[in-house]
Amino acid sequence: MKKSIILSCFLAVALAGTLYSLPKVVVNNKSGEMETEESVAVEETPATEQSSDSHAGATLSPDQQAVVDKLRSGFILASEKEKASAGIKLSDQFRSLQKFDSSAYYAEQVSLLAPTIENYMRTGDRYYDAYGFAVDDQKAKNLGQKTREYYQKALDLNPGLLTAKANMAMTYVNTPNPMQGILMLREVLDNDPTNELALFNLGILSMRSNQYTKATDRFRQILTNNPSNTKAKFYLGLSLVELGKNDEARKVLAEVKKEEKDPIIQQAVAELEGRLNQ
Repeated sequence: MKKSIILSCFLAVALAGTLYSLPKVVVNNKSGEMETEESVAVEETPATEQSSDSHAGATLSPDQQAVVDKLRSGFILASEKEKASAGIKLSDQFRSLQKFDSSAYYAEQVSLLAPTIENYMRTGDRYYDAYGFAVDDQKAKNLGQKTREYYQKALDLNPGLLTAKANMAMTYVNTPNPMQGILMLREVLDNDPTNELALFNLGILSMRSNQYTKATDRFRQILTNNPSNTKAKFYLGLSLVELGKNDEARKVLAEVKKEEKDPIIQQAVAELEGRLNQ
């Protein structure tokens, strides 16, 4: 696969809110045999939040910085009753600016002020966002820990939060116990066989370990229940390309090209179509 296509695909996964950089390291099961289903692979690792301003991303414009400064001052000066609300606004603003580390940091401050399921889930989601875009191994490790910490707090209060389990599972891929993530995703599917996030994550893990037939099965399961999921359709098309099923791949990619608005995925589709036409 062309390097440019790989890069586009990784970015597309990240935008879909899914861990993408999974190094190609085969995971062995207890008996020492190669793990067959979704054998875990990992490529580059995501990151961690160390302070509210240790985030990556484009430099803020003067207008954007002014908004952030105003919201930060509002949070600092807010009364005890209003502080959580002010923190959510600040976290939301950082997220809209793709400053994911800072967004997670202030979401965590809200959770410390008001330890509710909603706030725990928001914090877990924001750390997961940051984790998905991290490129430094140690930062990824730290962000993964934070993600699991806050999703677990939410799960302790409500064990039925399948989104928390499905996202948490992906953070285990870069740990010494990656199969824990696979087992967690399977557990989600045991509770909800049509859970799109779990199916999607397992499909991505299958792709990372070059198990494209398994990947196509996962993405087809999603599309059976939700034909409008263009992210799943894109990865189905990509998997079909890798399997050499070019006619079917062309048809699927043509549908993605027509339906998907994301310019990154459009770019990846164009590159894949170019590859098919060679």
